[in-house]
Amino acid sequence: MGGAGGLEFATVYRENIAPVTAFFARRCREPQQVADLTSQTFVEAIRSAHTYTGRGTPRAWLIAIARRVYANHVAEQTLAAGLTDQLGGQLILSHDDVEDLAARIDAQREGRQLLERAARLPGVEREAIELVHLVGLAPKEAARVLGVSPNALRVRLFRARQRLQREQRT
Repeated sequence: MGGAGGLEFATVYRENIAPVTAFFARRCREPQQVADLTSQTFVEAIRSAHTYTGRGTPRAWLIAIARRVYANHVAEQTLAAGLTDQLGGQLILSHDDVEDLAARIDAQREGRQLLERAARLPGVEREAIELVHLVGLAPKEAARVLGVSPNALRVRLFRARQRLQREQRT
């Protein structure tokens, strides 16, 4: 994923910055965190561009990276390791950037609510709901991101939808 002058990656970035930002906006309430995690995802993507095989879409590949970035972030938060160092290395956002990210976080309110309702579902079902309904991946792509077969994902997605519908009725 290179191309002359990095044009191809620039296109991938432009086409996927919104879904990657939305992924973090559903999880974080602070615009600075959303910006930092989104940036980190694209830095990791650039570092690992040679691993992109072309199987699946760039969006699915980037969401898989975003999932790892977020898991690492949560682990760091839990351990409180190097918090002072992290704060010292953050990008300072302009007022307009903060407002833009705050608006994106607000725009993900429904997505956060869906994730909250899905919190009681088994992990793969919850993640399947998010990847298909919120990120917009095809079930086959979501299966690849989660490391399960497409058929297994379809079954889990069906079960998750049924459970959510039952809970909504009660």
